[in-house]
Amino acid sequence: MTTPAGIGLRTLKEHPFELLREIERRCRVALTGGPGDDAQGEEWVGIGLRLGNERFVVAREEVREVLMLPPALTRVPGARDWMRGLANVRGHLLPLADLRGFLGAGAGGTERNARVLVVHSSEFPVGLIVDEVYGFRRFVPRERVTEFPQPALRVARYLDGAFRRGLEVWPVLRVEKLLLSREFQRAAED
Repeated sequence: MTTPAGIGLRTLKEHPFELLREIERRCRVALTGGPGDDAQGEEWVGIGLRLGNERFVVAREEVREVLMLPPALTRVPGARDWMRGLANVRGHLLPLADLRGFLGAGAGGTERNARVLVVHSSEFPVGLIVDEVYGFRRFVPRERVTEFPQPALRVARYLDGAFRRGLEVWPVLRVEKLLLSREFQRAAED
């Protein structure tokens, strides 16, 4: 069922999915100040996350899934402190890296809201431990900015711009840049 833009919400009460879709469309219009040039449905979708007191967003395509922090991790001898260990995820071993620890901001993933972002990469299968995941964040192209306040974390080289919506700024953390960095690939202690 396709919903025309001017339809009333009461007419959709028998179609809950379409009702939610129409409410979401109206909220987007309200947030962006009108449909304008974004009416074609162009949007950037990412996963919002928190590291310490700072928020970031990662492109949806870079994350395969989000998991609870596994209860048991096997520590890898000789690995850096931020390489937390290996976890058995549905019969496959997955290395888990503490992203906040890697960035030099102390151990993360100790809170109840901690989650693991399983990276969508066949070359570097890894789970990144973050302090919290906020879920999907959707932005329209005109919300993209190149100049924004830099986060306190040592993350600047892994950022690719940001999205600004009102007073909120969401820096874009590029997982691919992180995985390809020499620092991340050297998880063994020297």
